[in-house]
Amino acid sequence: MKYSGWPDPGELVVGKVDDIADFGVFVDLEEYEDKRGLCHISEVASGWIKNVRDHVREGQTVVAKVLEVNESSQQIDLSIKDVNEHQRKEKIQEWKNEQKADKWMALAFGEDIADDRYQSIANALLAEFESLYDGFEQAAIHGIEALEGVELDDDELEAIVETARQNVSVPYVNVTGYVDLRSPAGDGVDDVKEALKAAEGDGEIGDEIELSVTYVGAPEYRVKVKAPDYKTAETELESSVARAREVIEAAGGTAEYHRERSGDEE
Repeated sequence: MKYSGWPDPGELVVGKVDDIADFGVFVDLEEYEDKRGLCHISEVASGWIKNVRDHVREGQTVVAKVLEVNESSQQIDLSIKDVNEHQRKEKIQEWKNEQKADKWMALAFGEDIADDRYQSIANALLAEFESLYDGFEQAAIHGIEALEGVELDDDELEAIVETARQNVSVPYVNVTGYVDLRSPAGDGVDDVKEALKAAEGDGEIGDEIELSVTYVGAPEYRVKVKAPDYKTAETELESSVARAREVIEAAGGTAEYHRERSGDEE
């Protein structure tokens, strides 16, 4: 997605060097539609510059600071030297993240999505999140709950969540489920204890996984999993419940799995 408006003075922008002249560098702005800026030779690098080409090359991706915008003359003045290395890396990563989000939008709604629909969906996400990437990341971590305030229809929200959970990698995610364990046997308490032990994995859970099973209120238990990605977390959650079900059903009991609490939270 490219912005149709103009950048603001002081904003950091990503651009590609389009042309190099003796007096400066012309830069096509990657984030804005049909916008081109000029970085005067004095703003390319600190100190005296003998040859601009010693500092930049055509086709190079640069991060520049917007110095001034004159819409009437269609002119954007830029500075490359005013951007430090930390700012450059941070802005490039932000730009790459938005490129990823742009691809996820195409996966969620189709490559041939109309521009006006794309813009409408993007605006709805940007009304709640700092960026499209942030919106998809939160959808991957928290599911449909993360999009509660986003003004889109249910099908659109579900498409975002499904795409996010299939494509977004996040450092760690937490997923929670609940299982009701019941046993009619006289020693049913012991049967439940064995099922809970199985749910916890009997020490066989991988080092990158954190899994806990806690009592919520008879017969309900909370299973919480922390994992490097959503797919792994969901798999571990389902496996935990499956282990508990296998043990309790072998003892003549039942296990009922659900994602939301049956009663009120404590």
